[in-house]
Amino acid sequence: MLLTNNHIKYLGAALLLITIITSYGCKDPGRAKEKHLISFRAFNGINYSEVARRQKNGLSFNEYGYQLEPQWKMKFVSDDSVSIFSPTKNTFINFPLTRGYDSVFNAARSWLKIKKMSKDSIVMEILQAKGDSIDINGSKVYMLFYADNYVKNVLHTDTSILRRPSRKDTLFVKGLAAKANSNITKAFSARQPVQLISKSALVSVKQKVTKPDITNNFDSSDDYLDPNFDIIINKAYKDFYYSFEVCVDDKGQMHYVKPLIDFSMSEDFKDTYVRLSQGIMSSYLQYYFKVVPGSTLGFAHASTISVHVEGRTGAK
Repeated sequence: MLLTNNHIKYLGAALLLITIITSYGCKDPGRAKEKHLISFRAFNGINYSEVARRQKNGLSFNEYGYQLEPQWKMKFVSDDSVSIFSPTKNTFINFPLTRGYDSVFNAARSWLKIKKMSKDSIVMEILQAKGDSIDINGSKVYMLFYADNYVKNVLHTDTSILRRPSRKDTLFVKGLAAKANSNITKAFSARQPVQLISKSALVSVKQKVTKPDITNNFDSSDDYLDPNFDIIINKAYKDFYYSFEVCVDDKGQMHYVKPLIDFSMSEDFKDTYVRLSQGIMSSYLQYYFKVVPGSTLGFAHASTISVHVEGRTGAK
């Protein structure tokens, strides 16, 4: 059958109607669920203090003894600026704030996701950056903030009390300490690190301290996880320098763990290095230092430290 002009006109109108109906009926579900950029306008100027930082299991300590400490104080200035307190400078510093979809934003070199937010409190999840992308599933670490006004006038307390470890944390650490003290291979990082106290004017010791600043995202956690000590021994039997890891048990006794240099180019020297550095530990370090074991929440326990020992034949 041949199509007339009228047939073609009606057919075109029908096709247009079908196209319109289809476009509405098959609307992209992804676009329908798309969220707008988060806005902080309603919360600008409110001072918030972090009172807890916990894992999904409710603990602020992990199996390595690392404590997630609540430290942040902040206030939103605008939708593209946030003011965060710097403990090193003892003042608030303004940081640019970049907003993303699904309540995600970036500030102070950190990616965060708002889980709940009100004028009294905020719950954020810390996100992890992986190359050029962000893991939106999160690290399962949550930061709880309370407004300073809410803490003072509603809870009638202060942030230092709210930040104390929970009973659940205490029981967890107590269990870790018991395991570490019965088997030093289960040693974990101490919240109050080992102390090496010199008993001789010929020996000096200094613990390395990382200054938290913007270049390291105000993170000095390496000092906590791996305490490093520089030790100088004057009038030694010869000039030497050894770096090695030591486990200090709950009684303050030192146990050699491993050397801290690369032997890939000279594996034959490893046995000699280990033997000599073990001798340095069992003679100079044991003799010249009072060793106070590390502890966490009041529980003394085995923990490891790194020592860098320099011997000098000359006087100080």
